[in-house]
Amino acid sequence: MNAEAAGGGPPLPPEPPNPAKAGTGGETDRDVVLLEGPHARWSELRLILVALRDFISGFRGLHFVGPCVTVFGSARVHETHPAYDLARRLGAGLVRLGFTVMTGGGPGIMEAANRGARDAGGRSVGCAIRLPKEQDVNRYMDRVVVCEYFFVRKVLLLKYSYAFVAMPGGMGTLDELFEALTLIQTGKIRNFPVVLMGVAYWAPLRDQLELMVREKTIDVRDLDLLLITDDLDIALAHINERTVKPFGLTARRVRRPSAMLGEKGLPG
Repeated sequence: MNAEAAGGGPPLPPEPPNPAKAGTGGETDRDVVLLEGPHARWSELRLILVALRDFISGFRGLHFVGPCVTVFGSARVHETHPAYDLARRLGAGLVRLGFTVMTGGGPGIMEAANRGARDAGGRSVGCAIRLPKEQDVNRYMDRVVVCEYFFVRKVLLLKYSYAFVAMPGGMGTLDELFEALTLIQTGKIRNFPVVLMGVAYWAPLRDQLELMVREKTIDVRDLDLLLITDDLDIALAHINERTVKPFGLTARRVRRPSAMLGEKGLPG
């Protein structure tokens, strides 16, 4: 694996016995324990510290990667699928605009986007999740951070990016896509461009959004938050127009790490 794993963070206190975890896989069930209701105070503290460790290792690992574009998409797409090739070309195109490509770190579309960035000689990073059935990270990243909690992972995927691209994907892709759209709609993050690649694939979603406009559950202006296209050149031009000048990215901004703090930048 070529990816440099970023870890560290504060050590955790010993985990007290927890009947809810008996015989179910232990460390891999923290999300279940976190969301199933109140526990002993010591257990609750430990859950908080796990999240804190995720945040600290993520912030330290990704602080110097430069301005990113996050690519969402299915882990189940194989190399022979047309979407894989498109995601690979997307990754290369984003690098040529001066961005670091960020993904969820897994196989499929995520691998393709990271691979395209690597092909083009650019920066490629990932923010992966530890699952009960282990999902391998792909080998095309310069750095990857691995989270215990999905909610921390989503924060990291959003925090460092100036645009978001959703390729064909499943539940996780929809979750990440609507997280970004909701934060933009409510003004919690800036009005970053959101692009959906694949007109036919996303047509039912567009129909649903138009129904929501007719039912007045969203505003017609919310449809302008995203661009749906099959054309990679149009997608890249849209991202360039909505990010590089509006957010002052004409000069690549990569913060310098401090050797005194044990920080590491990326190659290149």
